[in-house]
Amino acid sequence: MAGIYVFLSAVLVIMLYPLIYVVSASFSSPDAVANGKVFLLPVDITTIGYEAVFQNQKIVTGFLNSVFYLVAGTALNLMMTMLAAYPLSRKEFYGKKLVTGIFVFTMYFSGGLVPSYLLMKNLGLLDTRAVLIIPVAMSVWNVIIARTYLQSTIPDELFEAASLDGCSEIGFFLRIVLPLSKPIMAVLVLYYGVGHWNSYFNAMIYLKSPDLQPLQIVLREILLLGNVDMTMITDAAALEKMQGLSNLLKYAVIVVASLPMMCIYPFVQKHFVKGVMIGSLKG
Repeated sequence: MAGIYVFLSAVLVIMLYPLIYVVSASFSSPDAVANGKVFLLPVDITTIGYEAVFQNQKIVTGFLNSVFYLVAGTALNLMMTMLAAYPLSRKEFYGKKLVTGIFVFTMYFSGGLVPSYLLMKNLGLLDTRAVLIIPVAMSVWNVIIARTYLQSTIPDELFEAASLDGCSEIGFFLRIVLPLSKPIMAVLVLYYGVGHWNSYFNAMIYLKSPDLQPLQIVLREILLLGNVDMTMITDAAALEKMQGLSNLLKYAVIVVASLPMMCIYPFVQKHFVKGVMIGSLKG
């Protein structure tokens, strides 16, 4: 037993150290970051990195855009997923195997990038906020998980009792199914939310306007373009200062980009394990 605790403690330290290091580096001075003086705790504590982040209009705009895509996209995802999963969970739904088969087919086969781009262009979605929300409105995998959860949790007798009391299909879905589906809905919110927050490929392909780009695109530009070209600077002190500021800005942006998901997780964590375990069982 002691060996298990030692092993788990070692794994915990290995997992937490990179996070602690990034946070500590983001609050350290540029010189300390550039010279590798930061190990665990901040060195020469300063908030210059965060001041630079929030003074950068592109970062602020990207952050607000990501929040919009997260909230609007997750709300649409949750609505579409539950509306698709509920009828597929009902035994009396005629043709549900065919519909499920069509859904599953899309998991393995797609038109590819070029046809998808042409489709977005013909629909007039290019360079709009909707292009990051509508094409990914529903995940078939999450529909299957939600359907399995409903099959395992909502008994047929409950629907029969509600029908005898005069409850309609829509009323049963809204008043009974959704309140009983909070665990799986919490799981879906986390899955979809993380996906929207970390998504950058679709934005890179479909968006051109800087005012619409999410934070991940801005972070990508900082990480790729923030490298200093040593051949362009002859002053060693200036080079060291620029490298320190560049690294400090990277760490600060990483913390800002990771903070929302870290704040959301505690609110859904209590439902997460239950929802995943029940939704993963074969109904």
